[in-house]
Amino acid sequence: MIRQEQARPLLTELKRYLQEQHRRLSAKTNLAKALNYALSRWETLCLYTTDGRIGIDNNPAERALRGIAITRKNYLFLGSEAGGNRVAIIYTVLETAKLNGLDPEAYLANVIDRMAKGHPAHRLKELLPWSWSMEKPAEDQPAAVLS
Repeated sequence: MIRQEQARPLLTELKRYLQEQHRRLSAKTNLAKALNYALSRWETLCLYTTDGRIGIDNNPAERALRGIAITRKNYLFLGSEAGGNRVAIIYTVLETAKLNGLDPEAYLANVIDRMAKGHPAHRLKELLPWSWSMEKPAEDQPAAVLS
């Protein structure tokens, strides 16, 4: 409601201004091409005013990709393609852990610890981020001593 009341009139005025400027320019100029691009996507631009679930910008997506871009640059010289593939797998698992609301550092430390202590290969699915639990499964805990 607020978006329609406050943003819609501003967008309507902006569109009118862009159309006016577009008519004044030669179609071959870069500015005219840019205005044509914006005007051809106008309905998509205004979509956020009709649905409150749609963000006004894509900052959350940009922030999510920032870590990937920085990491890619840091891993540029890993030494081999196989090393790059391994890092990509680890990075994917850690990002998946984040998406599942886990602390990636605690998750990775726990998974490495479990694997080092002989977590059964047939139960690796338990270690995936969407089914992981900090608690050790009952089968991994020592049996109670009966007296």
